[in-house]
Amino acid sequence: MFLILVIMIISQNTLKWVMRFYPPLFFQRIWVKTFENDFRSCTVKLSKSILNKNYNGSIFGGTIYAATDPFYALLYDQLMQRRGFKVRVWLKSASIQYLKPARSHVYFTITLTDEMIAEAEEALKQVGKFVKAYPMEIKTKDGELCATVMNEVYIRNLHQGETTSVAY
Repeated sequence: MFLILVIMIISQNTLKWVMRFYPPLFFQRIWVKTFENDFRSCTVKLSKSILNKNYNGSIFGGTIYAATDPFYALLYDQLMQRRGFKVRVWLKSASIQYLKPARSHVYFTITLTDEMIAEAEEALKQVGKFVKAYPMEIKTKDGELCATVMNEVYIRNLHQGETTSVAY
């Protein structure tokens, strides 16, 4: 059990490097630039390359969609653990709106405000779970908006009824 807790609560720099070389992100050229402000913010770069380019020369839409998948869950997981919660966090649902082809590298930044964190904490204390959708904007370096994404995050407080189980 100790080993699991050590792995789960890690530094911003360690998580950045783990995510950079996580195969589903690495091979799609999804690069975590930073985790900042004690896991309140994350900036990600999606580089256009031969590995993620579609037939019309833009970044494959599935790669853009995949790039947005884990980051709200990661931020909330690290934040809530540091606040003493034992949680299970995942992306419950997502939707994407493609606005224009991403013909160059694209970027996005996620920031969790004090209000967002307080809302999640209160729900975890009161009802044992928190579910909320958050918007994201995928932009080029010049600020051109290429896609908008809605990610719905689910957080369960494991101290309120749900028990962990071993997979084997």
